[in-house]
Amino acid sequence: MDIVVLVKQVPDTESLVQVADDGVSIKKQDIKWIMNPYDELAVEAALQIKEAQGGTVTILSLGPEKAIETIRTALAMGADQGVHINDPAAEGSDSLATAKLLAAALKDIPYELIIAGHRAVDEDNYQVASAVAELLGIPQVSMVNKVELTDGKITCHRTIEGGTVVVEASLPALFTTQRGLNEPRYASLPGIMKAKKKPVDVKTVADLGVDAALVGAANRKVKIKSLRLPPERQTVKMIEGEAASDKATALVKILHEETKII
Repeated sequence: MDIVVLVKQVPDTESLVQVADDGVSIKKQDIKWIMNPYDELAVEAALQIKEAQGGTVTILSLGPEKAIETIRTALAMGADQGVHINDPAAEGSDSLATAKLLAAALKDIPYELIIAGHRAVDEDNYQVASAVAELLGIPQVSMVNKVELTDGKITCHRTIEGGTVVVEASLPALFTTQRGLNEPRYASLPGIMKAKKKPVDVKTVADLGVDAALVGAANRKVKIKSLRLPPERQTVKMIEGEAASDKATALVKILHEETKII
């Protein structure tokens, strides 16, 4: 089975994020970049299917030059090859433009199944994978935490509020991963060494036949007006007192005189 996994490079969630001087972006120079955690689940799902049924796993990613590190990470985990859409004209693309570029690249990649993380932890848009499926005209199932493949069909268990629903679709199809689906493997040292020699095809916007006027920061449908950090939380105030009644009296006084809650 030919599988394509959509991956994105995102800032490490443990990195200190600061707003850049332009007020609409973040400072990137001191940030550690990693594979989106939900995309790690997608890579692992693809590798498990490959190990069970045979086939190939191709990694597809849109991003600047440094995004090759994330592609190589997936290759070190066991994927076979990569496709990197790397073009300054595409930088700053919104979800729709990103989906158009990925869908255009997928038209030249053999696939029976496409897997992606259900969201990226940087912008939390939940949109790209669904838009890719729509542009390709294939069924998609989101928030999957269990998957089975039999007789040209895919059966997915997906999370809904208060329970789980089972969905079946014919291949080719796309599904997005949710926590609980699997536990991503670590790249082994031999895998890391092999990844350096695995092929990565680099594509530009022109190579994909996409109009440059539809992508990039200047052509966003959704524009970022400003970014700001959330207000700092107030420090915890400890209430002192010998007895519980003393503490209760002090608490009531604070709620009445300082916070004005009562």
